[in-house]
Amino acid sequence: MINSYASSDDAAVAIAGARAGAEVVRTMYGQRLNRIDKGDGDFATAADVEAEKTVLDVIRGARPDDAVLGEEGGQHGAADTVRQWLVDPLCGTLNYAVGSMLVAVNVALRDGAAAVADPFSGEVFFTDGETAWVRREGIDDVLLMPSPATRLVDVNLDPPFPGAPGFRAVDLLTHPEFVERFRPRVVSTTLALAWVAAGKRAAYVTDGGDLSRSVHFAAGIAVCRAAGCVVTGIDGAPIGEAGHGLVVAADNETHGLLMSMMRSRS
Repeated sequence: MINSYASSDDAAVAIAGARAGAEVVRTMYGQRLNRIDKGDGDFATAADVEAEKTVLDVIRGARPDDAVLGEEGGQHGAADTVRQWLVDPLCGTLNYAVGSMLVAVNVALRDGAAAVADPFSGEVFFTDGETAWVRREGIDDVLLMPSPATRLVDVNLDPPFPGAPGFRAVDLLTHPEFVERFRPRVVSTTLALAWVAAGKRAAYVTDGGDLSRSVHFAAGIAVCRAAGCVVTGIDGAPIGEAGHGLVVAADNETHGLLMSMMRSRS
């Protein structure tokens, strides 16, 4: 089955990898899983490790010459290669460990195709690098259409907080105009990025450094960009090596509103 993707395009490989990882995550859900301490309060579980192995098997079978950076296994192949896959096998480990289904499996070819799989809804949000779609079992692929209509904004409150004191995500939630215009949601998984692309969320905000090549965010960013979302850092600048955090909005108006609120708090 793995080798059957050798002649597929990169989007098909990303989808296959994300789906394979999602199957592992779904199968192991609810089991008593030992925590693997990674320091600074972070940890992985056996599901993270097994899902990453499964994703890597798909990528290696289809693209044996490509490099891979996995959250759990680190770098495989040359880090400076043109073709490098970024794999987060279980985004939302803390949610998963306490029995919450708000998790995702992220697979992205740097500057190319990407897929974000929701193990429990069965949805796979993906892009070929130009357009973005969602795939559901037994249903034709649907083009992703961002929309601010829900007025729901996900805000990541997990540390670290490199933007402080100039920017504190928690302050945004108490901004009078934010309370008037939006309804906050708090998550710690990039599933929320895919939801912005799909019109399920109006925006997503997180502090951080350069997230453009992070295994946690690369797939979600790629899907959002291809869907036509507005994607910048918390300073409003393009994301990249000098980037600061992430603001992804369904449209320019929503992005502008959030930026004005954030600047008035700094």
